[in-house]
Amino acid sequence: MAPRSGRREPRGPLLPGLLLVAAALSRPAAPCPFQCYCFGGPKLLLRCASGAELRQPPRDVPPDARNLTIVGANLTVLRAAAFAGEDAAGDGEEEGAAAGGVRLPFLTALRLTHNNIEVVEDGAFDGLPSLAALDLSHNPLRALGAGAFRGLRALRSLQLNHALARGGPALLAALNAALAPLDELRLLGLAGNALSRLPPAALLRPRLEQLDARLNALAGLGPDDLRALEREGGLPAPRLLLADNPLRCGCAARPLLAWLRNATERVPDARRLRCASPRPLQDRPFLGLDEARLRCADRDAQDAELTGPELEASYVFFGLVLALIGLIFLMVLYLNRRGIQRWMRNLREACRDQMEGYHYRYEQDADPRRVPAPAAPAGSRATSPSSGL
Repeated sequence: MAPRSGRREPRGPLLPGLLLVAAALSRPAAPCPFQCYCFGGPKLLLRCASGAELRQPPRDVPPDARNLTIVGANLTVLRAAAFAGEDAAGDGEEEGAAAGGVRLPFLTALRLTHNNIEVVEDGAFDGLPSLAALDLSHNPLRALGAGAFRGLRALRSLQLNHALARGGPALLAALNAALAPLDELRLLGLAGNALSRLPPAALLRPRLEQLDARLNALAGLGPDDLRALEREGGLPAPRLLLADNPLRCGCAARPLLAWLRNATERVPDARRLRCASPRPLQDRPFLGLDEARLRCADRDAQDAELTGPELEASYVFFGLVLALIGLIFLMVLYLNRRGIQRWMRNLREACRDQMEGYHYRYEQDADPRRVPAPAAPAGSRATSPSSGL
């Protein structure tokens, strides 16, 4: 019998063949790295928290990981291409990092808090082209390479809260240079770093949306800082968090007060700002001040008005000067001890001679034999027996 028209003959087992092709093309999921925990599969979140045992980032992170968290380790130093794999870490060159060192092309979030990181070298994050969020908070940073964040063209969030207090002015200058290439940065966290001024590069990021500068040592913002916060070309101006800073409410704070009153929405915590000096305005709300009360003291008095760590440093310096003067005085006394003894002996003898002279004259004056006899009256001569009357 002829087969029906329109009905096709089976050409073989199509379904098993498709399964074999899919199995050949698909690769098995990479296992979770040693000393780490994977949540929802390696593509979602890796958390590595092993205390002091983990001294460098794990090399066996799955290449399709999206989020990597390392908390509580002892990394200390983030060397060049620390997350780019063994190839780039071995040669340390940019070409190697670009060619064979991209081991985590899909990583978008990297959290490295509480890891005792002290040094971040140039190119430490090479090989992370998709990184959008980096958190280095709560690390005692002392040195930061000027090219530490090079290659992070997609970085939108950088958190350095409680991480810069020990580095001093040199670390602030290095941070200013490291922030320069981050043109896509939206969020920057610098809270709790005892900063006396903000890095200019942070204020000049063209797409910056929020800068967290709370819990620092900012006495105020100058006119240059306020101009840097303005944006041209229709770009939105960034928000600024300034609470818990020791504001100095003098005449230099007038531009900041006028700027805040015209753009209060750009400082969400503006009503929490308080004056730290001078003393009559201490702990007064900054926004509630009258510009007439922001007076300029004499230049000498204004320069001598120190608060916080500066005042403590001046006391320490004054104490050291007094100690040095006392030490010099004691040394002079020791070197001239014989002359001082001779001078004291001569002085004692002179005083004794003087006292003996006074004592001798006192004894002479008190001797009754040296008292003169009283003169006889004139009438007694006429009646005396020798008169013969």
